[in-house]
Amino acid sequence: MQTDIDIIQIIGSAGLMVRLVLLLLLFFSVTSWAIIIIKWRYIQRAFKESNNFTEYFWKSRDLASVYQKAKQLSGCPLARIFRIGFVELRKVSQVDKASARSQGDSAMSVHISGSENVKRALRRAINSETTRMTQMVPFLATTGNTTPFIGLFGTVWGIMNSFHGIGARGSASLAVVAPGISEALIATAAGLAVAIPAVIAFNHFMQKIKIIESELNSFSADFLNIVERDILSLKGN
Repeated sequence: MQTDIDIIQIIGSAGLMVRLVLLLLLFFSVTSWAIIIIKWRYIQRAFKESNNFTEYFWKSRDLASVYQKAKQLSGCPLARIFRIGFVELRKVSQVDKASARSQGDSAMSVHISGSENVKRALRRAINSETTRMTQMVPFLATTGNTTPFIGLFGTVWGIMNSFHGIGARGSASLAVVAPGISEALIATAAGLAVAIPAVIAFNHFMQKIKIIESELNSFSADFLNIVERDILSLKGN
């Protein structure tokens, strides 16, 4: 006796609305899995390259060589914010050279404004990296929140059609009721099958993104300390 559920046969005998619901769920499933694969590879690369860059940064005392290293790590958020901060720091250094003949008070104001410029550049870079990391991730939350209800809608619609067919036939035997209900319930099962991986992936990615964001803020603070220390030492000289 065959007891396995023939999903293809059930979908083939389902009504038009249930098929449309299943097609919509298929779209959500394919899109969410594509996002999961893309973001998983992106975050894995970000962690790997960030560790390499951090190790190189603290071993090297030459920011110019660190900048060249950062240019090679295209998938590293830390390297990208360092490049932006370093470029802004070079602009500040050029302004310092141009104002070298100015009076002491004027030079001090240039140093302070230069440090603030680097800080603002780093903050903009962190916001840009956070936006980059969270791109497409909210779609996973949308998938997890909506697909169970989409599947439930297909189920309700299918059961309505089943009961309508029962009324038309005037028979309520199990043989009449069961096929229609099984066709309807597959929509709910499909909705849950789409939602569960999306919710798990969303929570996982958001946790990893928070870790990277924390590392960006910590690195930004350390880089600013180095910049301000160098500016003060140059001013002292």
